Amino acid sequence: MQSIRSILRESIEQLGLVEHLTVAYILVSLGCAAICGLIIYFVYKLFYRGAVYSENFALLIVMTTVITAFIVITIGSNLVLSLGMVGALSIVRFRSAVKDPLDVGFLFWGIAVGITSGAGLYPFALIATAAISLVYILFTLLCKGRRTFVVVVKYDDGAEEALQELLNKSHAKLRGRSKYKGENEITADIRYNKANADIVAKISEVAGVSSAVMVEYTGE
Repeated sequence: MQSIRSILRESIEQLGLVEHLTVAYILVSLGCAAICGLIIYFVYKLFYRGAVYSENFALLIVMTTVITAFIVITIGSNLVLSLGMVGALSIVRFRSAVKDPLDVGFLFWGIAVGITSGAGLYPFALIATAAISLVYILFTLLCKGRRTFVVVVKYDDGAEEALQELLNKSHAKLRGRSKYKGENEITADIRYNKANADIVAKISEVAGVSSAVMVEYTGE
C-alpha cells in the first residue's frame, strides 16, 4: 500500500508542479538571463539620460536578472521549497532610495527577464528584451534634442521689463523669483533649440543684468 506521502508526490508530479532539473536546463536558463541582462546593461549605459551615471547600479541590473532566474528555477523545482522561499523573501526590505524613476523601470525589466528565463520561456525573454530596447532607444533619440535648461539671472530693478520680454520670446517658464540687498534673482525653465542657443549671451547684454547662468535640468 502506498503511503500518503508517495501519493501526494505522484499527484504533484502529474500536475507538473515539480520539475526535474538538469544541468543543461539550468545553464541555458542562467545563460539566457545573463545575455538579456547584458543587453539591458549596455542599453542603460549607452543611452543613460540622468545627471550622474552609476556603474554599480548598471551591474546591479545584470545581477538582479540572473539572481531572479536562479530563484525562479529553484521555486519551480520543488513546491515545498517554493513556499518557504516565498515566505523568506517576503521579509526582505530594501531601504535604498532610487533617485531616477526610470531606474525603477530598468530594475523591473531585469526582474521580468529573470522570471521568464527561469521559467524556460527563452524566446519570449529574448524577443521582449529586444523590443523594449528598441522602444527605449527610439524614444531617447527622439527626445535627445528636447532638453530642458534652468536659467538663473541676477539683475537690477531697471532690467525687469527688458528681461521679461526676452524670456517671453524664448517661451521660458518661470520657476521662482527672489529679491535681496537691492538685487533680483529669477529662475526659469527653457527648452534648448537653435533659437535659444545664445539665450545666455542675449540676457547678459541686457543693461542691469549682473550674471546669467544656464544649467541643464534632469528632473532629479
